[in-house]
Amino acid sequence: MKKTIILALLTVICSIGANAQSSWRSTRGSHSSRGGYSNRSSIYGYNSNRPYVGFRIGGAFSTVNSDDKYLDGGKAMSGLDIGVVAGMPITPSTPLYFETGLEYVEKGGKSGSKSKYDQLSYSLNYLEVPITLKYIYNVDRTFSVQPYAGGYLACGVGGKIKNFGDRVAYSSFGDRSDNFKRFDGGLKVGCGVGMDMFYADLSYDIGLANISHDYFDESKTGSLQLTVGVNF
Repeated sequence: MKKTIILALLTVICSIGANAQSSWRSTRGSHSSRGGYSNRSSIYGYNSNRPYVGFRIGGAFSTVNSDDKYLDGGKAMSGLDIGVVAGMPITPSTPLYFETGLEYVEKGGKSGSKSKYDQLSYSLNYLEVPITLKYIYNVDRTFSVQPYAGGYLACGVGGKIKNFGDRVAYSSFGDRSDNFKRFDGGLKVGCGVGMDMFYADLSYDIGLANISHDYFDESKTGSLQLTVGVNF
């Protein structure tokens, strides 16, 4: 499942990239009415008031805070973050955009025990849909700062809980009391920077949903994500 999802996202990314790159070369090579070449900043800057698509790839550094000592994963676990995004201007006069997309994000956590044989680790792999408002401030003709805030919805698609003491591993999602609920959601805040068509981003997912099956305990995710990519 994990490999299938990543391959599917990579196929979409490559398809978008090939089509957009062809369009970008055509636009870049076109002459303006004054006889010069068109300005690339008019393509990627908000003044053009046009939608954009892009792809992102990077890492996620996650924890799961739980009232249940058995499931508490306060030590960060690293994983992959890969996806595609799309942005659309909301108004013609303000550089405010609605951005969404589809990401594959590997979250999870580790218990804080120093002994390997008392440790518990788990991976929580999600398909995630961000829903944010982004303000694009153009510092100059090629460089922009892009703060944003909003939320996300996520569905668990895989992952393993590893109990090193008992030397057992089983699915992270299921109906057992020591599994997690499949659906998650919360707030997303972050800031990106753009340099022409290239983009870098730092964000944080604040989980608000209780993903624990135990009605007396709460388990919530948190994830710091650092990605790079391009916008077309």
